[in-house]
Amino acid sequence: MNTPSLSTTPPERAAILAALDAVADPKSGLGLTAAGLVRGLVIRGGRVAFMLEVPAADTGLYASVRDAAERALAAVAGVEAAQVVLTAETTAPQLKVSPRRAARVQEDPQARLSPMAEAVRPAFVGKVIAIASGKGGVGKSTVAVNLAAAFVHLGLKAGLLDADIYGPSAPHMMGIKDEPEFDAEKRLIPLLAWGVKVMSIGFIVEDGAANIWRGPMASSALRTLINSVWGTREDPLDVLVIDLPPGTGDIQLTLVQRLQLDGVVIVSTPQEIALIDARRAATMFRKTGASILGVVENMAWFADPATGARIPIFGEGGAAREAQALGAPLLGQIPIEVALRQSGDEGAPLVATAPESAAAQVFIEMARRLA
Repeated sequence: MNTPSLSTTPPERAAILAALDAVADPKSGLGLTAAGLVRGLVIRGGRVAFMLEVPAADTGLYASVRDAAERALAAVAGVEAAQVVLTAETTAPQLKVSPRRAARVQEDPQARLSPMAEAVRPAFVGKVIAIASGKGGVGKSTVAVNLAAAFVHLGLKAGLLDADIYGPSAPHMMGIKDEPEFDAEKRLIPLLAWGVKVMSIGFIVEDGAANIWRGPMASSALRTLINSVWGTREDPLDVLVIDLPPGTGDIQLTLVQRLQLDGVVIVSTPQEIALIDARRAATMFRKTGASILGVVENMAWFADPATGARIPIFGEGGAAREAQALGAPLLGQIPIEVALRQSGDEGAPLVATAPESAAAQVFIEMARRLA
C-alpha cells in the first residue's frame, strides 16, 4: 500500500484495470484482469482496493503477485492509496440429506464448533462485546451505536466495529463522512465520532455500492477491519462493541475464530418470529464457547402520547421469557421513540444528544451492567 498524497483527479477505472492486466497471473500467463482475479474492486476517491482470491494451496505463489499489483496500482494517476488483499478460495462441503428424514439437511461438519483456542484479544483493548441477532430489522445497529455512546457517557474509552460487510450502517448512524488513514504498518486507523472510535467497510467502499463478495472475500475484509489500530499502550481502549450482521454465517464464524469475545448481547423484538431467530444466534455463539451476556428487547412498547400508557405493538414479555430460557439476564427493554429513529437517520446517537430520554437511559443502564 502506498502512502497517501494529495490528488485532485480520481483514478479512472479503465486505467486501473489496464494496469492490473499488465501484471501476469503465474498460472495462466494472462493479466490479472483477463484472468478474472480482480475481485471486489473498490474505487473511493483516490483509494483503490481489490481481493486477489486464489486456491488455498497457491497463496505462497501469489504473494509476490499481490505486491506487484499494489505497485502497479500505485503508478496509476490519481491513486493515493492502494491495497490488494490476498485471500484463499475455499470450497463449501456438499450438503448431506439424512436418510431417515429426507426433508432434513444435515449440519455442515465445518460448522460443528468448539471453543476457539486460537482467538485473540486485540492489542490494548479491555473488553470485546458482540451485538448479535438471528434476524434483520430488530434494531441491532441502533443498540450497538448507542451502547458504544453509553460507554463513553460513563467515562470509558469505547470503539465500534461495524462488522456488517454487506450492509454497513455505522458511517451514517455516527454521522461520519471522512475516510480512514493508515499507520506505518498499513493498519487502518479508526475514525472518531461522538467520542467513539469507529471502523466500518462503509468508509472504504463507494457510497451506496453493493458489496457483491463471496464468503471468503467478506471474511478477508472483516479481518482487515479487526486488525485496525483500536488502542495503544499510551491510549488503551476500555471496550470494543461489535455490530454483527444478522444470521450465523461466515462473518460470525470469522469473528469468533479471530477475536476473543467477553460475550455476546442478543437483540430481539418481542415477536415470536424474532425470538426464534434469536435462539439460533445464541446457540451458535454458545457452540464457540462465547458467553451470552444478556438479551435486549427492542421496540418493547410505544407510549400513548395522550395518556403515557404502554402499548405493546409487537407483543409483550417475549424477550424476558427468552432470557430466562437462556439463563441470561434481560439487560433492557427499549421503547419505541421517534427521537431514537431520528437520531440514527441524522447521524447523532440518542445517548450522546439526549441522554435524559427514556430510551437513552436504558442504553446507559445497559452499559453500567456490561462495563
